[in-house]
Amino acid sequence: MNRLGFIGMGNMAQAIADGFISSGVISGENVYAYAPHTEKLKGNAARIGFTPAASLSELTEKCDTLIMACKPYQIEDILDNTAENLRGRSVISIALGWDHDRYVKELAGRGISVSGPDGVKIQFVMPNTPAQVGEGVFLFEEMHSLDNEERMQVMDAFSRLGIVKELPSRLMGIGGAITGCGPAFIDMYIEAMGDAAVKYGIPRHTAYDLVSATVKGSAALQLATGTHPAELKDAVCSPGGSTIRGVAALEKAGFRDACISAIDEIMN
Repeated sequence: MNRLGFIGMGNMAQAIADGFISSGVISGENVYAYAPHTEKLKGNAARIGFTPAASLSELTEKCDTLIMACKPYQIEDILDNTAENLRGRSVISIALGWDHDRYVKELAGRGISVSGPDGVKIQFVMPNTPAQVGEGVFLFEEMHSLDNEERMQVMDAFSRLGIVKELPSRLMGIGGAITGCGPAFIDMYIEAMGDAAVKYGIPRHTAYDLVSATVKGSAALQLATGTHPAELKDAVCSPGGSTIRGVAALEKAGFRDACISAIDEIMN
């Protein structure tokens, strides 16, 4: 990853570029990006420290590693126009639905392989929005065509922005549902608990601070200790106490079932 290029520079790409540069993974002078909105791209370049490219062809000529960070529906057109320029390069795709097998199929249809010195090396990665504050989860598809050394380098780079986990291809969908959609569900929980706090007199800004810090601390405790969530819950529930009454109310309202049903809706 001597020269890194971003195809697309939305919020996630900005977070990754900023994180890579600020953590010293790669120097800003070796990071490039192309996006169709030139003025916005230049503004982000000045703020983050990368170099804006004038065209996709310029980007692909300069960079040995590319992060496909555009909208999923745009990728077929990009491959139509730049597939030949991708030969011998590595593509890290963070676009939903564009896994290793899909690239193999799409590139084969354009006469390009994912192996050999002229092949395009592919790694599918699913990020999530907390990456914007260095607390992301990055799911690496087990199937890939990167060199082992290069893959370790890429995984190390993403680990600077959060947690890196590897999943087999068949589990990337459910993994993405949990980590990609999960933040929205957790945000709904934060909002709801914040409303409860406001109902009983706590100012809204303070309410959100309290709830978000509690969510963060509880998650950090589970990650640090590896303790089963049920044990952590039980440790807070004194016999006949306030917490267990609240737990019973959540159970009565179908809290667990609602969480599982939300994932079922995504997966079905």
